[in-house]
Amino acid sequence: MMNLFEQSRSHWVRYDRYELKTAEDGRRYITPAKDAKPDVYNPMKEVPGMVLDALNVGMLMMGGKAEAETEKAVLEFVTRYGLLGLMTALPTTSSFMDYEAVYLPKNHFIKKETMETEDYLALFYPFDKLDVVKQGVESGWTVSGDRAMIALTMTFMDEPMAKTMSFQREYAEPYDWVVQQFKDWAFTLTTSILYYNDYDSIDEDARGLYRKAMAAFGGITPSYHIELLDKPTIYWDFHSLLLGVQMMFSFLLVDEAKPLRLCKHCQKVFLGNRSNAAFCSARCKNQHNVYKSRGKNKDEDDE
Repeated sequence: MMNLFEQSRSHWVRYDRYELKTAEDGRRYITPAKDAKPDVYNPMKEVPGMVLDALNVGMLMMGGKAEAETEKAVLEFVTRYGLLGLMTALPTTSSFMDYEAVYLPKNHFIKKETMETEDYLALFYPFDKLDVVKQGVESGWTVSGDRAMIALTMTFMDEPMAKTMSFQREYAEPYDWVVQQFKDWAFTLTTSILYYNDYDSIDEDARGLYRKAMAAFGGITPSYHIELLDKPTIYWDFHSLLLGVQMMFSFLLVDEAKPLRLCKHCQKVFLGNRSNAAFCSARCKNQHNVYKSRGKNKDEDDE
């Protein structure tokens, strides 16, 4: 299954430092630090690590860990891979700047089905605005004098305008939205694992609930084309990192050779070498057996 990504590529941008900032309305955002440096990279080369990292961030939150610990994990993920690209992931098309308004399918974050483009952009530029001019279906923007931002714009000039805009230093994503996305991925994984683990011990109504929960997982299908590099190469047209993680997660979720598993001891997500793999490492297996043995001995002593 992983061969699908070994001969493929895409491009995304990550900065070397991000920070949490609070807007005037009290909402917190993740945004590149003032003097952070951008880096263009191929997220296809980060599989499966990127998916495992995303799932483990979500598992931390589902496990009720302290806020400081989850904040640290989120910022570490974003610094390693970049922001999720929510601005281009949520609309029906990443080319929404070419339309009179922004059209939105059902999602966790925005209830409206349509929004004025200016109002939608304001959700992702709460601090410094981009110099954008929008008149009907015509739009344009002026890049700041920052050489790094100009270079990014030139690099992605053939991509949808909104994608290029989301790589600018002024771009920010609501922290609670990012957190919710990590939780959703972790919930999807645990739903799949519990469904099969508990299949014989639950009734058909409960199984139906699990299936409905899994059916809600999905998103806008990415497109691709073939580039003739040193050899024919699939180029995935991901216009958001969210969509890339989601698709790669989907393939890993159905991979029987190396299934996604939850460690029975530490609850870490890992790739198993068989369907019934229970521990992410020999260390966790040994520690689990030690704790289990201690618990058994304690029970015998109590008797």
